[in-house]
Amino acid sequence: MAFILTDYAELIGTITFNHPEKRNALSSAMLEEIDAALDDFQERKARVIVVRAPRGATVWSSGFNVNELPEPGKDPLAYYDPLESTLRHIQKFPTPVIALIEGSVWGGACDLSFTCDLAIGAPSVSFAMTPAKLGLPYSSTGILHFINIVGARHAREMFFTAQPIAAEHALEIGILNALVPSDQLDAYTYNLASQIAANSPLSISVMKEQMRILSESHPLSPETFERIQGLRRRVYTSDDYHEGKQAFLEKRKPAFKGK
Repeated sequence: MAFILTDYAELIGTITFNHPEKRNALSSAMLEEIDAALDDFQERKARVIVVRAPRGATVWSSGFNVNELPEPGKDPLAYYDPLESTLRHIQKFPTPVIALIEGSVWGGACDLSFTCDLAIGAPSVSFAMTPAKLGLPYSSTGILHFINIVGARHAREMFFTAQPIAAEHALEIGILNALVPSDQLDAYTYNLASQIAANSPLSISVMKEQMRILSESHPLSPETFERIQGLRRRVYTSDDYHEGKQAFLEKRKPAFKGK
């Protein structure tokens, strides 16, 4: 594979981001490789998956590849888009997925790390949710991921400010299960994975699916769903969305006008 590395040992599968030239941006090609690796590990009956960047990384992932964002008028995070598909794949994967995190985590990569069942971080980690810097909307399922992990107030702070959350604060608000010194991060994470792998895979699979169903048990009326979609459409058809994308590509500060 061109953008990730994989390893399998003792019922534990590892997916390592391997595109440092783009700071491990979640391109469509990388996401397709992640999906393929998950399918392969499922066939091999892996009991735990670890998702990581190379040891010592300063950026875990810079998020969804901005160069692949559509032009204004098209939903940047539609149901079948690669990032959304991969997030659902992780959510519905029958065994636990652990995010082993070093370095900064940006945008859609935050959502990927939140979608993993557990997250273990080093002191270098930070998390920034940045759609407001690009003038784009975020998916309703993605926002729900954040509310389920950190609660509504912290989710608002992350989305509204787009500022990084440092490691200790990330631990306090539930983004991380544990904060571990960098030189102990691998040993801690794989020991945790081994503990999980030693337990009943059927029991864990069923409980994981129960938790997923319960976390999503927020019924919406058709009218409410249509209103949400209408609100998002206002953003991805806006001048601000075009300006945010252009400013990022031109490496300048955007001049948003709120229209």
